[in-house]
Amino acid sequence: MSEAKQAVLALDDLVVRYPGAPAATLDGLSLRLAAGESLALVGPSGCGKSTVARAVQQLLPPGSLCGGGLELTGVDPRTLRRPALRRLRGEAVGLVFQDPMTRLNPLLSIGGHLADTLAAHRPAWSRLQVRRRAEQLLERVGIGPDRYGSYPHEFSGGMRQRLAIALAMALEPALVIADEPTTSLDVAVAAQVMEELTALCRQAGSALLLISHDLALAGRWCDRIAVLDQGRLVEEAPARELLTAPRSAMGQRLVAKARQREGSASEAPAATPLLLEIEALRCWHSLPGLPWQPRWLKAVDGVSLRLHRGETIGLVGASGCGKSTLCRGLMGLAPVRGGAVRFEGVDLQRLRGAALRRARRGIQMVFQDPLACLNPQMRVGEAIADPLLIHGLAGRAAAQARARELLAAVGLNPPEAFEHRLPRQLSGGQQQRVAIARALILEPQVLLCDESVSMLDAEVQAEVLDLLRELQSRLGLGILFVTHDLAVASGFCHRVIVLEGGRIVEEGPGQRLLSHPRAPITRRLVEACPRLPALA
Repeated sequence: MSEAKQAVLALDDLVVRYPGAPAATLDGLSLRLAAGESLALVGPSGCGKSTVARAVQQLLPPGSLCGGGLELTGVDPRTLRRPALRRLRGEAVGLVFQDPMTRLNPLLSIGGHLADTLAAHRPAWSRLQVRRRAEQLLERVGIGPDRYGSYPHEFSGGMRQRLAIALAMALEPALVIADEPTTSLDVAVAAQVMEELTALCRQAGSALLLISHDLALAGRWCDRIAVLDQGRLVEEAPARELLTAPRSAMGQRLVAKARQREGSASEAPAATPLLLEIEALRCWHSLPGLPWQPRWLKAVDGVSLRLHRGETIGLVGASGCGKSTLCRGLMGLAPVRGGAVRFEGVDLQRLRGAALRRARRGIQMVFQDPLACLNPQMRVGEAIADPLLIHGLAGRAAAQARARELLAAVGLNPPEAFEHRLPRQLSGGQQQRVAIARALILEPQVLLCDESVSMLDAEVQAEVLDLLRELQSRLGLGILFVTHDLAVASGFCHRVIVLEGGRIVEEGPGQRLLSHPRAPITRRLVEACPRLPALA
C-alpha cells in the first residue's frame, strides 16, 4: 500500500477471543486497507475471516476479548459510546451479506429499507430528498423506480443482493465489507453483482474488503489477496502472484484444491445399468388468474435424460432455469404435470401409497444449506437414524448403530465424538457430511445434490467432492449434481447438461462446454465463470 494514502482500515496485532473459547480466533492479525483499494480475505473454515468483519464494527458477543490495534477511518471503535459507534457503523462501513433475505425486513418495502437508512443518518433531509436519493440508488444497481414499493419476497436472489449493495453504498462509506456475497447466486448473476459492487466502490472511492472462499472470484475482482490460517495472516500478495505462485503452506493448499476442483472429470462409466430415465418431464406451477384462463409457470418443460449406475450428470444454468425444480419433482416435492420418471424400469408416476414410498427410498437428496435441513434440536446421530425409524426399517438400537457406521463412512471419526452433537456445534463441512450420511442411510441408488458444495470453502469443497466420488465408486451411486458453477461441474461430472427456461439447450463433456460453448446461455455462463490464472 502506498504510504501517501491514509489507511481506511488498520489492524495491528489484533487479537479476538470469544467467551469460553479455548484459543483466540484472531491471533495477532495485521492488515492495512487504503481508500479505493480492494482486498480479498481467504482461508479455510474457522480461520477467522468473518470475525474480522465483526471486530471492525464491534459486533462481537458480550464478554469477548478484543485486543491490539484497531482503527476505522482513524477512529478506534472500541473507544466510542453507543450513539457514536452506531453512527460510525452506519456511515463508515457498508455491509453486503451472503444471504440478504435474512437481513431484510419482510414487512418493509424495498424503498422503505433505503428510506429508513437515509432518514436515520440524514435527519435534515426532507421526505422528497430521501425518496429521490433512494430511487437514484436503486437505479444505480439496476432496479427501476417502479419497484420502490415492492417487498423482498417479490425479488429474486440477485435482485435482493442488488438491494443489499444499494443499502451498503447509501451513505458512500469509506469501507465496504462483502461477506460471501455471491455464494447463493449463479455465476452470471454473481458476475453482475460483483461488477456493480466494484464499480460503485470505485465511484465513491470506497475500500473493498471481500470475504470469500472462492479464490477465482477473489482473483477476478480484487487487487490483493490475504490468506488467513488459524487467525493469523500467513500470506498477502497481488492477486495474480498469489494464485500462480503462493508462498505459504496454506496458500499452496488452497490454490491446489481450487485447481483440483477445476480439473477434468474421469471418463463416464461404460455399459453400466440404467438407474433413472426421465422422459419429457414437465413441472408446471399454477399462477393466479381467472379459472377459465389457467396460467402456468413452466419451470421444467419437457426435460429428458438417462442416468446410469456410477455416473454423475451436472445440471447447470442461470437462476430460475429449472435445476432445483427438476430435483424437487423427482423427489415428489414439486407438482409433475406430465412426462415419465422411470427408476430401475418402474414408472414412478404410476405408483401410489406404500409402493411409491418404497420406490422413492432409492432416490435421496442433499441440499445446499445442511443447517437449514437438519433439525436444530435433534442430535446428529438421531438425525441420521431418523429415516430408518420413519420407514420402519429398523429398531432404535439398530438404527443408531447404522448411524454410527454412516458417520464413519463420511469421515466423521470416531462416530462417538459426533453423534451427540447438535448441528450448530459442527463446521459447515461437517454439517454437509451429516446431510450426506442422512441421505445414504436408506441405501439409495440415486443421489440428488442441489448446490451441495456452494457454501463451502475451496478446501472443504474439495473434501466433500472427493467423498462423493469415493462413495459413488464404492456404492455405485448415480448422481445428479446441480450447480451454478460450470467450472465445478466440468471437473466433477462425467456429463453436463445446460438448462434454460426449463429446457435442455446443450449437453456434453464439461471441458468441451467450457472450451467450445455453443448455446448463448452456455457462452454467458462460461464468460461469467471466474477461473484461476494459467500457470506460467
